[in-house]
Amino acid sequence: MIRVRFAPSPTGYLHVGGARTALFNWLLARKTDGVFVLRIEDTDKQRSTEAHTQVILQGLTWLGLDWDEGPFFQGTFAERHRDDALRLLDAGYAYRCFCTTAALDGQRAAAARAGTAFRYDRRCLGLDGAETARRVAAGEPFTVRFRIPDGEVAWEDAVHGRIAFQGKDLDDFIILRADGSAIYNMAVVSDDIAMRISHVIRGDDHISNTPKQALLYRALGADLPVFAHVPMILGSDGKKLSKRHGATAVGDYREMGILPAAMRNFLALLGWSPGNDLEILPQEEMIRRFTLEGIQKKAAVFDPAKLEWMNGRYLSAFPAAGLAGPVSRELSRLGVALPSADRLHSCIDAVKARSRTILDLAAQVAVRLDAGRVAPDDKGRKLIEKLGERFATSLDRAAGVLEAIEAPRWTADSIIAALTAQAERDGVKLGDLLQPVRVALTGATVSEPVNELLVVVGKAESLSRIRAARGRFGPA
Repeated sequence: MIRVRFAPSPTGYLHVGGARTALFNWLLARKTDGVFVLRIEDTDKQRSTEAHTQVILQGLTWLGLDWDEGPFFQGTFAERHRDDALRLLDAGYAYRCFCTTAALDGQRAAAARAGTAFRYDRRCLGLDGAETARRVAAGEPFTVRFRIPDGEVAWEDAVHGRIAFQGKDLDDFIILRADGSAIYNMAVVSDDIAMRISHVIRGDDHISNTPKQALLYRALGADLPVFAHVPMILGSDGKKLSKRHGATAVGDYREMGILPAAMRNFLALLGWSPGNDLEILPQEEMIRRFTLEGIQKKAAVFDPAKLEWMNGRYLSAFPAAGLAGPVSRELSRLGVALPSADRLHSCIDAVKARSRTILDLAAQVAVRLDAGRVAPDDKGRKLIEKLGERFATSLDRAAGVLEAIEAPRWTADSIIAALTAQAERDGVKLGDLLQPVRVALTGATVSEPVNELLVVVGKAESLSRIRAARGRFGPA
């Protein structure tokens, strides 16, 4: 059975790169009826916080990435990590190092002066058993270092193909600190073995860790998992995605009004191709098509404009009832009184096709519910200035027609028929009659068809807004 894990560190928020890694793991688990394990790597006690843990869990939940096992907390497995490290020590794969921090800093400084990369000189590897025992008995602090063997360390990466390192280029790395706690690489391998992780999908910034981890797997008598190192995510300037490119935390996109389904779809296409140039992928289709072979080697570019476009596509297809919750929350934040469910749904349906985010959607709904939010935008003001007295004349014509429509006949078809007939009688273009009404009702020159807008706003409120605009922008 395929078992994958997402193992974030609770030292910060759930960022876009981490969310994409979690999604790829989740997709593989769901595609293969496997197991998705959530492990919180909280061994950095100084920087790990409960608040960040909760933000990570909330972000995964919002994205719909449900886990099958966990969340496990790495810190609870410290004793096993230590035992595994000591097993390697007893088996001769590792050795005690008594070098002090000051001594190692001196070696690093010497390497820097010589213009060479620092590499531990293995001075403690040559200590005989009696000397080592004497120093341990004397209470001298020590770390435990893994002894890098000669030769090649290689694995077949599911994304990059064969990757190889030479032992001579690697450093004897510490696996156990002087206080008995395991270093990252040791803890990760110990946990992945214990949790029977079959596939490790992670960012390709972890490639440099992999030869060390591969050696630890083999020394502990375990088979290597399938490693799949996914490409980095870059900003539009070709540099690693960071705060200078705007929001990078998943929670920020939730606050910006992005739908979780759209965010999943967008993240999936950052470094993975479903084939056939598909872009809009419902969840089940995404799961069905996902393969490790579809992950690309080259870095992905995060395009906020494309995310908003994709979110707009999802908003258009989403039923109003499914959008009512987030829209209501935003309306409350804006101070707009919530209408009945039916009225809210009709407003949402009217504007969702022209919205890119929940914030945008809610702002348009707010205008249809609250006349106090109607104010001409730049294009609306230009239209008023361009038409001059004709703006008020058009509103007068429209008001006369609309007042004559009885409430039972206040429908989109009846309204457009009446307004069309009036335009023909007056010898004016229908658009010249409708556009001032649109501006009077919304302040904008773009909306749903004006007859549908009038239905959404309602007869009494529409006439009230038309009269207010006539008084405000008509001739003195």
